[in-house]
Amino acid sequence: MTEISSDAPERAPQGGRRSRGLVLFLRDAAIVIVIALVASFLIKTFLVRSFYIPSGSMEDTLQVNDRILVNELVPNVVPIARGDVVVFEDPGGWLLARPDSDPGWFIGLLEAIGFAPSNADDHLVKRVIGLPGDHVVCCNALGQITINDVPIQEPYLKLPPGQQAASTVPFDVTVPDGFLWVLGDNRDQSSDSRYHQDAPSHGFVPVQNVVGRAFAINWPLNRIGWLENYPAVFGAVPDPRKDGG
Repeated sequence: MTEISSDAPERAPQGGRRSRGLVLFLRDAAIVIVIALVASFLIKTFLVRSFYIPSGSMEDTLQVNDRILVNELVPNVVPIARGDVVVFEDPGGWLLARPDSDPGWFIGLLEAIGFAPSNADDHLVKRVIGLPGDHVVCCNALGQITINDVPIQEPYLKLPPGQQAASTVPFDVTVPDGFLWVLGDNRDQSSDSRYHQDAPSHGFVPVQNVVGRAFAINWPLNRIGWLENYPAVFGAVPDPRKDGG
């Protein structure tokens, strides 16, 4: 009897092929998930971070429970400008002490990798009014804030009916180098720089405490949109005068 040979490979059992295909699929899915998690972590760490808004101090610009996206390139790569809405760590004594809360390991993991907005218990969000060197005063005869002797008209303000002045708390400050003067848009409901002038920082926020600039609302759906820093409001403000200038 003549033995017949064939170069054709033996057929693998159908069940084995399915099993190998499932293993390859699970491997590829795991790689995709790991890449997504690493990319999200890197984006959150170096580029964009999400926060939720717990109070009404920035109404009507920001509403309670809004989710905002924060550009973390500000201020280390991109400089802060007047009118920017910034998120910053408590300079000390601005926020009331709150009991520690454990969100659970799952929510904590989502926050760490950027899939959930960060807990804002130790952060604040305000609008930058004064940059280092600026002389900021409130108020002039028309109730306006002046920066380096130039009055500004603030269209983003939320004031009680009948109130004309941009602030019922007067102030006359020169912002030190490396610090900011910040105010809330809901001016009468914001515990901002004005209310901490007796604190060690005298109401100024260290630039190094700034986490980034809020540039968009990304939740809820009916609130999605870009945040403006109103360059026209501050366009006529000159640079601060230097000593001897």
